[in-house]
Amino acid sequence: MKRRSRPRGSWRREKTIKFGIIDYGAGNLGNVHRALNGLGVENSVVDSAIEIKDAQALILPGVGSFAAGMEGLEKRDLVEPLCSELKKGKHLLGICLGMQLLFESSEEAEGIAGLELLPGKSKLFPVETVAKVPHMGWNDLKFEKNTGLISGLENFYFYFVHSYYLPISSVIKQHRLAVSRYRGIEFVSAVKKDNITALQPHPEKSGSIGLKFLRNFVEEVKNESYSRR
Repeated sequence: MKRRSRPRGSWRREKTIKFGIIDYGAGNLGNVHRALNGLGVENSVVDSAIEIKDAQALILPGVGSFAAGMEGLEKRDLVEPLCSELKKGKHLLGICLGMQLLFESSEEAEGIAGLELLPGKSKLFPVETVAKVPHMGWNDLKFEKNTGLISGLENFYFYFVHSYYLPISSVIKQHRLAVSRYRGIEFVSAVKKDNITALQPHPEKSGSIGLKFLRNFVEEVKNESYSRR
């Protein structure tokens, strides 16, 4: 009996995942966009509820103040659709300000609620302790969990630029992925809760190590997408 041939690539074709980089007026979109392009990852800048819904995974970058970040999300009516998609299981990578916005609040903007997807509150580095604010430059992450996100990384040095930080005591242990230290103050530098991953440093500015982390995140999203097929 003649065996029917399977069309080439019909069952091993790589699944394409489209990443949406959320534009809420907080900048840093271009660097993330170029980093993903360099990795050959399909991506686009999104700034509406329908685009957030259509994207298969999301990235929330950002630099600037907590208050301006939340105002930008609210003015564009992105808070509800973003939280809704994440609660459905859509993957998100938060970067720098994008990480801090995932939490309940910040000392920088008392009375303004964050996205409240994770419990915790960011605080200002005390100048009397660290002498220099912001924390700017290369620093290492000490990962507390074994994860595919750090597979193949030669070291864990990433580039930081931030004045506010998440204290160890403010973040639930189960959510802490990595911690770092700046002039005697230990803080949470990466978190993970189910489909939500976030970094305080900028992987898109962290050379080959940062790009490898982004690649691992993309692969994690792809693998989970395959498992749902």
